[in-house]
Amino acid sequence: MASIKDVAAGAGVSVATVSRVLNGHPSVRPDTRARVSAAVEALGYRPNAVARSLRTAQTRTLGLVISDVLNPYFTELARSVEDEARAHGYSVVIGNADEQPALQDHHIRTLVDRRIDGLLVSPTDGGSPLMLDTVRAGTPMVFVDRWIPGVDVPVVRSDGDAAVRDLVAHLYALGHRRLAIIAGPATTTTGSERVEAFRDALREHGLPLPDALIGHGDFQAASGRRETERFLALAEPPEAVFAADNLMALGAMDAIRARGLRIPHDIALAAFDDIPWFVHTDPPVTAIAQPTGELGRAAVRALIDRIEGRVPRSAILPARLVVRRSCGEPPAPHRTGNSRK
Repeated sequence: MASIKDVAAGAGVSVATVSRVLNGHPSVRPDTRARVSAAVEALGYRPNAVARSLRTAQTRTLGLVISDVLNPYFTELARSVEDEARAHGYSVVIGNADEQPALQDHHIRTLVDRRIDGLLVSPTDGGSPLMLDTVRAGTPMVFVDRWIPGVDVPVVRSDGDAAVRDLVAHLYALGHRRLAIIAGPATTTTGSERVEAFRDALREHGLPLPDALIGHGDFQAASGRRETERFLALAEPPEAVFAADNLMALGAMDAIRARGLRIPHDIALAAFDDIPWFVHTDPPVTAIAQPTGELGRAAVRALIDRIEGRVPRSAILPARLVVRRSCGEPPAPHRTGNSRK
């Protein structure tokens, strides 16, 4: 197996120069860098990662703690994080918190003990003492999708307020007036903000949001089914249900079908977080789509900026409404005698 001395001899430079090239030091001339790279390639040299991490105090590894690996949204997010990290020369170790704060703490403790260079976290709650201590200790961290108010950590997330307004306007135009929401946990920012955005949008149309039409879910399908069953048992059930997460929407769909009802003829259904499955359900589900891939890539870039001493930037990217058939068919456009054929 070739050593760094073999590379130095092959390129006609010192071992120190080879080391500077491998660590991306800017002081190396381009022609020297090219000779070293050619020698590395010709000899099949592979740097010893352990020795390099001891020398540089870096492991070129990022930690990613997500809320639910079975949720297609987080699966896509993890994929984009891994792709972007690899493009920058970093590897990713993923921890699944399964929406449990204790499990989230376990992953954070384990990743920090393994000397990861930085952490991407989608918090499952309002912030445990361990997470806050990790931030105060100076571990580079970026929140993605969810965040913890008051904690000085860059945040990369989407803004769904405009898309929620578009959804409510869409439902209103289709004649729906009694609208319900299945919310996520109030301890998460996405759980509380989507309810407020929905309430504000209803207010713009003069529609109330009574407590009876607010379901309390946990971003899991079973809670979507449970809360929809409760809605359907009301003396005056809702005309439309908005699930604040894709898995809860699937649970709502199960509950509606179990009652022998049809979507959208008997009740409309919409979801936050578009997923590929929604195109194939019957009917296809109207959903609010987040720019998931770009969220993951932007979060990685912010974390690497933080690790490498640059000023990281928070980012807010817009979500958008994707209209399909689960809320009803839009009225046919009125044709006039001047309409073109």
